[in-house]
Amino acid sequence: MIDAKRRTLLKGSLGASAIGVAVSAGLLTPGAVLANWPEAAFEATETDAALNSLLGSDATETSDQVKIKAPDIAENGAVVPVTVESDVEGAKSISIIAAGNSSPLIASFNLGADAVPFVSTRIKMAETADVIAVVQTENGLLSNAKPVKVTIGGCGG
Repeated sequence: MIDAKRRTLLKGSLGASAIGVAVSAGLLTPGAVLANWPEAAFEATETDAALNSLLGSDATETSDQVKIKAPDIAENGAVVPVTVESDVEGAKSISIIAAGNSSPLIASFNLGADAVPFVSTRIKMAETADVIAVVQTENGLLSNAKPVKVTIGGCGG
């Protein structure tokens, strides 16, 4: 048992050392590691631009198959719990948007072929607005929205 833990520690240490050497030698840069990150989508200031950049389209169809669970009133906009799930077969991704934020795209989760279309996270909301969930399928984009009132210090803002 101790030997197995020791081997795991040694393997992890060797892997981290190899990455450290590659970074210090200039063979691996943080930009190369994050090259597939959709920067334009997360920096977009409008929902349509973010969806176009991320998913190639902003044409969404409102659907009851996309379910959002979020509080009606969030007493702290810095920590708003959101859960999104869908009944859609073959969902490719789930994206979460806070319409009132200066950068509305909050998160995008790519799903594997056999993944259950379900995500749960906490988001930051700048003001009272809709939380929009977009599920990408082979046939297009399905969405649903839920209004969330953000209060300041729990006093209704």
